[in-house]
Amino acid sequence: MISTHDPSGLPAAADLQRLAQALAMLDAINSPDPEYRYYTYNAAWSEGEQLLEMNDGEGDQMLVLFRPEGCCINGFLAGYDQPEKTSITRGLPAAFDEFIFGEPVQSIGTTFCLWYTPAHGWQTGLVDQDDDDGSEDLLAIFDQDPETYADWANGYYLDETEREPLETEDVARFYQYEPLSQATAHALNTDLSDWAQLAAEAEIIGYPHEL
Repeated sequence: MISTHDPSGLPAAADLQRLAQALAMLDAINSPDPEYRYYTYNAAWSEGEQLLEMNDGEGDQMLVLFRPEGCCINGFLAGYDQPEKTSITRGLPAAFDEFIFGEPVQSIGTTFCLWYTPAHGWQTGLVDQDDDDGSEDLLAIFDQDPETYADWANGYYLDETEREPLETEDVARFYQYEPLSQATAHALNTDLSDWAQLAAEAEIIGYPHEL
């Protein structure tokens, strides 16, 4: 399982970025109301920076910053103690300092941190191998398996609804970065009708579309 103890299962930054956009696009399809989405993505978060946010609405959050230098993941789980931040970020490239030590991360908190650069791959600071920091729970979605998202979304979005369960192959089209169309969206959510809104969401995410 992917965690700070073993981040080897995480994709490289460019692949993770496309996966992050796919997750946000899938959530926009499954929940036209942004209030109930887990994953959102801003392709114009700041100059030269893009951001994925995971927010479960119950205190757990994950922010993933993408920059030309690579990417950085900040995780916060409300049920876990926050370790010494200077320890778990030891060796953090200067390109990510403002993100990790500034806002909104400073106010959210940090229970785990990882970063990626092309030269060194995935790295962490000082991590106690005997401690569970909860990172496995939040990072599991990045295993690049569309079935992982389908299983989770079927429980979160479709439980107690009359919608048909998501099929893994329909989710896989987004993992493969296939452009969004009415057909690929309707395969996941037949209740969709506001295509202008969905096209606007795709623009914010930076996901390719044919709407």
